[in-house]
Amino acid sequence: GIESMRAGHCRVAFTCFKLAADRGYSKAQFNVGLCYEHGRGTEKDLEKAGFYYCQAASSRHPMAQYRYARYLLQHGPGSPWDRHHKAVTLLEQAAGAGITEAQAYLGVFYMRGLQPQEKRGLKYLLQAANSGDAQSRFHVGVCYEQGLGVQQNLAEALRHYRQSAAAGNRQARDRLRA
Repeated sequence: GIESMRAGHCRVAFTCFKLAADRGYSKAQFNVGLCYEHGRGTEKDLEKAGFYYCQAASSRHPMAQYRYARYLLQHGPGSPWDRHHKAVTLLEQAAGAGITEAQAYLGVFYMRGLQPQEKRGLKYLLQAANSGDAQSRFHVGVCYEQGLGVQQNLAEALRHYRQSAAAGNRQARDRLRA
């Protein structure tokens, strides 16, 4: 499946992934989810993508946990409270497994939630920033500049803005000019 996808044979790749996914292989389940989400080798179908992400996530596939959590928050079935709770649990598992996207998402999520948990948000933003995520590094700078979850420290804010700008983040470059 992977070789077929690399060669641009998306339908063949999807067929291979689907065969392995239906036999319980979590990496293939994740790939089938991607195919359905992006319409590669098959029709785009977010419900089916969610189903396959869920299958892979239940086998502790970290990136599937992240994708399924995002699906739950945006499209998932059930009550908003249940979806939200399950999504946060999955995001925390994915973040703990080192998925930078999940760390960044949780960082912003905890900073901007109905009841912000700034220290918790900063913890996840720092994890993502230390994994090389320039946007998260920018957000860490904002935290230091505004004293969110940490004591205000403009020198530390500048340090994070400079690192983020050096990694190509335009918001950080603009903030440094201001």
